[in-house]
Amino acid sequence: MNLSERLAQKAHSGDAAQTGQAASTNPSGAHASTDVPRRAARNADPFAGVKRSVHQGLLESLGPKLYDAHLDQRVLEQQVTRTLQAVLQRDDTPMTVSDRARVAQEVADEILGHGPLEPYLRDAGVSEIMVNGHDQIYVEREGRLQPVDAAFTDESHLRRTIDKIVSRIGRRVDDASPMVDARLPDGSRVNAVVPPIALDGSLLTIRKFAADPFTVEDLISFGTLTQPVAELLRACVRGRLNILIGGGTGSGKTTTLNVLSSFLPDDERIVTIEDAAELQLRQEHVLRLEARPANVEKRGEIAIRDLVRNTLRMRPDRIIIGEVRDGAALDMLQAMNTGHDGSITTVHSNAPRDSLARLETMVLMGGVELPQRAIREQMASAIDLIVHQSRLKDGTRRITHITEVAGMEGDVVTLQDLFQFDFHAGVDERGWFRGTLRSTGLRPAFLDRLSDRGIRLPQRLFGLEEAHR
Repeated sequence: MNLSERLAQKAHSGDAAQTGQAASTNPSGAHASTDVPRRAARNADPFAGVKRSVHQGLLESLGPKLYDAHLDQRVLEQQVTRTLQAVLQRDDTPMTVSDRARVAQEVADEILGHGPLEPYLRDAGVSEIMVNGHDQIYVEREGRLQPVDAAFTDESHLRRTIDKIVSRIGRRVDDASPMVDARLPDGSRVNAVVPPIALDGSLLTIRKFAADPFTVEDLISFGTLTQPVAELLRACVRGRLNILIGGGTGSGKTTTLNVLSSFLPDDERIVTIEDAAELQLRQEHVLRLEARPANVEKRGEIAIRDLVRNTLRMRPDRIIIGEVRDGAALDMLQAMNTGHDGSITTVHSNAPRDSLARLETMVLMGGVELPQRAIREQMASAIDLIVHQSRLKDGTRRITHITEVAGMEGDVVTLQDLFQFDFHAGVDERGWFRGTLRSTGLRPAFLDRLSDRGIRLPQRLFGLEEAHR
């Protein structure tokens, strides 16, 4: 039983649970206008004084125990719960049962969690939290941004929350180091920017970690891809083709990478390399590596490129790279060209051809003077398939291109689209795109390679039977 449930039982707060749920999920609770209503609502909290008093009572009662890194989290929660109830019972402010439970929950969130962000971290319907200053918080639901009726008390309150997050992983954020990437205990990715870089107050962005990762069936039901495309991608992964997943920020590249990784056989040695660990592979023989940023003395950095080089000495069957964004692109291409077939990675891009252009630029960032044609030959030889994903205007995330890398013609890498999203279908009355992925009718050249490896795909998958009639 978690802390929220124990507090609810102790305070008989069935009403408070419904109130908390409504506050976190009801769109009508979000103010869509200016910041003024949110600040007014925060200042009008009738129990602000009670919460300060209870908070201070907890600090006086527990003292250093709240910051004891060696104290078990469950033991700390139990001590906070007992002390919180005792302090509330001593307070003589008239409150209903639901109000008392709400105060208890908010103080507990502040002490043990992340203050006003805690309800949205618990809300499975929220995929991202964006704090644009202490008095303005947005969340993403179903691909759409909306402001919420929550705020930090002031800038120092927000900074304490940021410090709590980054200190858990041995990092710090201050004037000397005003930007930081971190991870919450559940794996959620956190980015914080503080003054003087952030001109209008500290900024915090949390991309939540999915406790239950999406499956290929989930992506099909969401419309991200279709059943024929899922069959094709499963065959390509099983057939050890090298796959590059491209797309913009927040387009769902990592989710798709995680789904493709689920197609990997259980009898292979898989090494994953990430900036911040997000992948959730179900296979048994998985080795997870995570990059490390430099410390405050600008020393100790372990970059993705260093991990890729080290991975080649670990006898991997497959290499899964969360994202390439620098000179690691060259090491990745060389790994794909030297016996590590079936590797998968992602890259930020706007279109399939842009993905190759980005890779070419990143290879040059590695400081190796290579002719342009040599780089492109490496890409054409290493990469077999490009999966491009986009977040559309209706908030949905869709795979828009399945593109084969067919080879070289002169100095140009040849691409052919196997599936494309049908934007010509328009949108419905809700503004959602009606289109889906459709085959272009082209036969991929890699079908023969898959067939040699015992994997056969039906011609109907690409609409070839219909084309020959």
